[in-house]
Amino acid sequence: MFGWMYILECSDGSFYTGSTNNLTLRFEQHQNGEGANHTKSRLPVKLVYFEEFNRIDLAFFREKQVQGWSRAKKNALIQNRHCDLNRLAECNNDSHFRNRDVDGSQKRDEE
Repeated sequence: MFGWMYILECSDGSFYTGSTNNLTLRFEQHQNGEGANHTKSRLPVKLVYFEEFNRIDLAFFREKQVQGWSRAKKNALIQNRHCDLNRLAECNNDSHFRNRDVDGSQKRDEE
């Protein structure tokens, strides 16, 4: 049985990521307000990206992976900018180890 991971863009610009074994039917359900709560109040929706898998469980695992991504990283995927995905996965928080000196203090920008 085939499966799909898909990304919808809602009318407010937000993304919804899901998986299904029938992409056409699931899209129609979302459009008719019979889909997820997130999409019901943000109609209409557009299908902006999908991936096909030979097993539904693989589509589900991919859905969970992509759901955790930032908006910027999802945009890179949708726009087929795969070369940007690794860079967009990097943590830029001040507390991240790459942004700290050996003694644990925050690195300062070199002037």
